[in-house]
Amino acid sequence: MPGSRTGRPPVQRAPRRPAVPRTPRENPFVRLTTRARRAWDRPLTAYYLILGGSLLITVLGLVMVYSASQITALQMSLGGSYFFRKQLLAAVLGTVLLYAASRMPVKLHRALAYPILAGAVFLMALVQVPGIGHAVNGNQNWISVGGPFQLQPSEFGKLALVLWGADLLARKQDKKLLTQWKHMLVPLVPVAFMLLGLIMLGGDMGTAIILTAILFGLLWLAGAPTRLFVGVLAVAGVLGAVLIQTNANRLDRFACIGATEMGEDGSCWQAVHGIYALASGGLFGSGLGASVEKWGQLPEAHTDFIFAVTGEELGLAGTLSVLALFAALGYAGIRVAGRTEDPFVRYAAGGVTTWITAQAVINIGAVLGLLPIAGVPLPLFSYGGSALLPTMFAIGLLIAFARDEPAARAALAMRQPRFGRKRGAGGPGSERSPRRWNTMRRRAPARSSGER
Repeated sequence: MPGSRTGRPPVQRAPRRPAVPRTPRENPFVRLTTRARRAWDRPLTAYYLILGGSLLITVLGLVMVYSASQITALQMSLGGSYFFRKQLLAAVLGTVLLYAASRMPVKLHRALAYPILAGAVFLMALVQVPGIGHAVNGNQNWISVGGPFQLQPSEFGKLALVLWGADLLARKQDKKLLTQWKHMLVPLVPVAFMLLGLIMLGGDMGTAIILTAILFGLLWLAGAPTRLFVGVLAVAGVLGAVLIQTNANRLDRFACIGATEMGEDGSCWQAVHGIYALASGGLFGSGLGASVEKWGQLPEAHTDFIFAVTGEELGLAGTLSVLALFAALGYAGIRVAGRTEDPFVRYAAGGVTTWITAQAVINIGAVLGLLPIAGVPLPLFSYGGSALLPTMFAIGLLIAFARDEPAARAALAMRQPRFGRKRGAGGPGSERSPRRWNTMRRRAPARSSGER
């Protein structure tokens, strides 16, 4: 054949395909950001963050209470798991309250506002009755309920102010009365100051600060004008300054802000040893149960300063995990308050978020030496059943509100149980279809009638 030396026909090559323009590769950071944004915008994100974050904080808190309280219990001639068992019982009761609150309708939550407020005021007044109220660490704000169990009514005052204040502001908004400053302040501010007065009679400045933060949060959500907000803040600031100046113990706490060495008289002992615990933890900590400061050096290791023991045993990774969980919980609460159209839900969700966030910031700030030691526990984390029970009920409120969002309610309604469905359950009158055991098996070709 011409053109071929071997006589073979030339090999015909396939025509070249036209070059397809390559799409530019997406930046991994941009892709990750896009996925994260889509995940945040899902209807059930707030629901999962509140439920998962609160349960993780509670479980981790139980572990750290067991680790941090063993030495204190042994020093008191008690069993090593004494405080852990009491905290576990409170967590079980709190879980029941959380589930009940998460299943209650909004109308029932509003109906409980006044009974809870009346009960909290009665118990807080009962604390001041001689023979009934008990003083702990210089603050008389406890009631003995039998045996080793004690109750701190001021913790329930936080929940009472949130529910009652949210119901009050919601009813006034429905009547369009919040545009008048008198209706915005009365009777919310007088009742809040009554609760503050009952708390300060026992000398509990830390709980009073949390209650003040809740009041400011409710006023902010109600749209209080700036001059009104500043006026209430100024009055509260003057009262707080007077209460601090007239108490030497509170003045000493302010003097310990940022302290890294103890005074010659032993002042700032707790603040300095809290810093020692955090500093010795390193990146991943000394190991669970291996804290040195809890051996009598750090006061209140399982209550107010449990975050310091967490830093020593779990290191920076453990403390950042706790901070991330509280940040996620705060974000979810803000999201629930911002996306609802129900004024009561907005005020109640904002009040609960302010409560938990402010208390966590004050506790952690005191451990880090950035704020004065206020004597408030870390929510859901520190030892104390009186603080855990109302906090878990408040978390149940947030869960109920997150489930009640229209988009979240629709997403939950579309879900069907994967297991336990009846065969052929396609509705009334539907015929049951035979069960297909292997849908991936290749079917044999059908034989004709002539084959054998």
